[in-house]
Amino acid sequence: MPYVLQTHNLSKKYKRQYAVDQVNMNIEKGDIYGFVGENGSGKTTIIRLITGLIQPHSGGFTLFGVSDKSSDITRVRRNVGAIVESPSIYRNMSAYENLAMQCRLVGVSAESRVEQVLTEVGLQDVIHDKKRVANFSLGMRQRLGIAMALLSEPEFLILDEPMNGLDPAGIVEVRELILRLNREKGITFLISSHILTELQLVATKYGIISKGKLIQEITAQQLHQQCGKTTVIEVEDPSRLLSQMQTMWPACEVTAQGEGVSIVGEIDLNETLKAIVADTNPIRRVQCTEGGVEEYYLSLIGGGNRG
Repeated sequence: MPYVLQTHNLSKKYKRQYAVDQVNMNIEKGDIYGFVGENGSGKTTIIRLITGLIQPHSGGFTLFGVSDKSSDITRVRRNVGAIVESPSIYRNMSAYENLAMQCRLVGVSAESRVEQVLTEVGLQDVIHDKKRVANFSLGMRQRLGIAMALLSEPEFLILDEPMNGLDPAGIVEVRELILRLNREKGITFLISSHILTELQLVATKYGIISKGKLIQEITAQQLHQQCGKTTVIEVEDPSRLLSQMQTMWPACEVTAQGEGVSIVGEIDLNETLKAIVADTNPIRRVQCTEGGVEEYYLSLIGGGNRG
């Protein structure tokens, strides 16, 4: 699968402080890439670097295979739509008027495109409505911002905290829109957020960043496995149980823990307990827990005290 974006030791320094420190990201065509990090972790700075709003201190990136140092980078960026921090919307205008003005800026025929993108984002009811955007719900304004980013028919859409401040209904609307555009239009997404529980409903891959450093890239499937079910079983003879469980559940992560074993992954608990009883290894305690993505994220960045 070709890469839409790759960064190469991308760095940005302000005075003596690195806001972005040698970041290497890899986003493939068709990905919904969840960019996760606490406030001030460097997410928005990286987005501003990619979109050309600021220049890197060192390192660089390739966009659709074209280096940021190339004279072709401006042409390639026409395939990118972005909402950085918040949509640039004129609140005293209607949705149609906002999009018509944006069409003039990007050189697109307003008459043919505005109705199309409003329909794509589920705002077809306001195509001919004169209601000012100031009277829209926050979710409607967010979808209007996405419509503006879609005007030039981008292959890659960058959204900076698109669900921030939305009510539950607005979150669902934006989430479903992202999934539909990815599925039906084949648009690749980079979505930054500090709300991992929302991203996990849409993302196919994650980049976890903290204090300017990319800590980990992980697929949604790998994350699910890391955050899967953990079963702890304590018995009279832990060493015998360890060997038995490693043989019985080879696809799981089976390790010694105290007076028993820890099994990370999906197992058939009834079959497991029957096997232990048949092995005449008295069971003292069984505990099952379901891991959470937020706990996993916090364990990577070293706890929740990073602000």
